[in-house]
Amino acid sequence: MPWDRNQMAERAAQELEDGMYVNLGIGIPTLVANYVGDKDITLQSENGMLGMGPFPFEGEEDPDLINAGKQTITEMDRTAYFDSAQSFGMIRGGKIAAAILGAMEVAENGDLANWMIPGKLVKGMGGAMDLVAGVGRVIVVMDHTNKHGVSKLLKECTLPLTGAGVVDRIITNLGVLDVVEGGLKIVETAPDVSEDDLRAATEATLV
Repeated sequence: MPWDRNQMAERAAQELEDGMYVNLGIGIPTLVANYVGDKDITLQSENGMLGMGPFPFEGEEDPDLINAGKQTITEMDRTAYFDSAQSFGMIRGGKIAAAILGAMEVAENGDLANWMIPGKLVKGMGGAMDLVAGVGRVIVVMDHTNKHGVSKLLKECTLPLTGAGVVDRIITNLGVLDVVEGGLKIVETAPDVSEDDLRAATEATLV
C-alpha cells in the first residue's frame, strides 16, 4: 500500500539527526513535528519561532502559537521568538541544516516548483525561495501523482520555479528517490509498492 500523509511525514522525520535545525514547509511537512520523537531536533518557522513542539491536543490550542501555515502548535522549554528579519537572517545565513517542503512539481535535475499555479490566486511566494537557496539540504514530501494520476516527477517543470537544481531527496506516497546525475535514483519503495509501480507513475528519468 502507498504511504498516507502521516506515514510520509514519519518517513521524512527519519532523515533528521540530533543537533539539526530544520524548517518545515506548509502541508504534509508540518506533520513531521509529530514524529521527531526523542531526537534533539530544533524546528524553525519563518514567522519567528525557534523550537516548535508537536500539534496541540484538542482543547489545548493557543491561538497565539502558530506555524508559517497558520496552524496551532505547541512551544517547548527552549522555544525562542523573534521577528521575521531575524528569521530570514538565519535562513539566508546558512544556519538551517535542512528544509522539508511540499511541491507541485519536481524535475529530474532537482528543479522545484511549489509556490504558484499561473492564473490562481497567490498570497505571495512565502519563504520557500529563501529556504531552497540558504539551507544545507532540501527534502521534498509530496504525492507522486496529481488527482488525475499524472506524474508530478517530471523531466522538466511546467510551473514557475521556486529554485533550480535545489532538491536533494524526494519522499512520495510511493517511495523515496534521490536526485543524482542523469535523473532520479530509487532509494526505497513504500510497503507493497513495487519498483515497477513506481516507475510506471514517474515521468522523470530513473537511473
